[in-house]
Amino acid sequence: MEEQIAALAAELAALKETTAGMNKTTAETFYWLTIPLMVLIHAGFLSYEMGASRAKNALASGIKNILAFAFIIPTFYYAGWFIYWAFPTGFSMAPGPIGTSGLEYALAAASPVGTAMGPNVADSATGVFFGAFAMFAATTASIMSGALIERVQIVGFTILAIVLGSFVWILGAAWGWHADGWLVTALGYHDFGASGVVHAIAGFFTLGVLINLGARVGKFNADGTANAIAGHSMPAALVGLMLIIAGFWGFLMGCVIFPGEAWSWGSGIFHNIYGTPVTLSAMTFNILMGFAGGAIAAWVMTHDPFWMMSGALGGIISVAGGLDLYWPPMAFVIGAIGGVIMPLVAARVEKLRIDDAVGAVALHGVVGVWGVVAVGIFAAGYPALPAEGAPTITLYGQVLGALVMAVLGFVPGYVTSLVLKKLNLLRVPKEAEVIGLDKVKVPIEAYPEFFGGGLATKTPAE
Repeated sequence: MEEQIAALAAELAALKETTAGMNKTTAETFYWLTIPLMVLIHAGFLSYEMGASRAKNALASGIKNILAFAFIIPTFYYAGWFIYWAFPTGFSMAPGPIGTSGLEYALAAASPVGTAMGPNVADSATGVFFGAFAMFAATTASIMSGALIERVQIVGFTILAIVLGSFVWILGAAWGWHADGWLVTALGYHDFGASGVVHAIAGFFTLGVLINLGARVGKFNADGTANAIAGHSMPAALVGLMLIIAGFWGFLMGCVIFPGEAWSWGSGIFHNIYGTPVTLSAMTFNILMGFAGGAIAAWVMTHDPFWMMSGALGGIISVAGGLDLYWPPMAFVIGAIGGVIMPLVAARVEKLRIDDAVGAVALHGVVGVWGVVAVGIFAAGYPALPAEGAPTITLYGQVLGALVMAVLGFVPGYVTSLVLKKLNLLRVPKEAEVIGLDKVKVPIEAYPEFFGGGLATKTPAE
């Protein structure tokens, strides 16, 4: 009998070990898959921006996007990942109530010269989490990128992208997207899908840059009226926007915490980044309803295919902050409001003689703020954290949090771009802008058969 019990105990232990191993591998694979899905966002931004550019600037617009992506990876490795874990409670780098923050924790979990930031068969989480967050960082730079097309210097843009992607947005994430973040613990701030943490910060950073960058040649007349500057390929822009939307499934997938691991909030069900339960099923209802509401509202407002697709993305951004809490018909309405807000704000920005080539300030900045505030209107009273006595979501906390995100984005964007302007690193010379950046900055033409006077004489490699 004792031998049978011992055999059963050994079999049970082996089964537990196997099950734990399977769960560990499944969790690792889950976050691994978010990364290529989020790369679709950048493929989308690439197509979107090149399509929104005139043919003479198409490749230059694409190249700066790819360079931003490339430069953010190492800078986020050396700085951004550490910032997320070190600064949730503020600049003191003191540990928070959950204990997964502060200088000591960051040195152990995110030091670029530490053992955690490299190959380790005992650690199947750090690398894939880092990869997902690096994609979030690159997304902030891509949000800014489209607004600046056709007149920004590549080197200046790359510096701006590094500042935004590897330093600024991740500080906002530490404050409002971490369970120890002071906005969460003090105000009950809730921003599940990063309406504020990613979109509002990036949108208002972009606004600061645009003020110093100035408008494209020919955009505004002497009396302040604006001229439309059409991109060379609306189909490419629309396909790009749809790819961005596809990629956002990976983005939002990366916002949940997989169950059953040592770093998880619990077993058996996903939780959000704050530790409250959520399901992919609930998210699916609300993503699709937000998408539909934004697209329909923007089409009714403008009858413009560009704004319709931008409205679809704006609908998702509008519901992202409370994606884990809304009832689907509510998500449709919230997305529709975002679709209405976006073209109205874009028109107002243009009247201020600010040349935002793709409406990023409206789509990501203002609609991102709406997404945060909407949580305070439609989901007030929910607990912000699973701990007893934790703060609840309030309209006051969401409004204040949205203002923090807007200021955190705008001030560094304005200051950094002003410094670059003083150093003559922000804007290309007028002559280069008129000729086209592809001729000045890129050794090959985007469409040699159509605009080069004949067939191409060189291969891309040459």
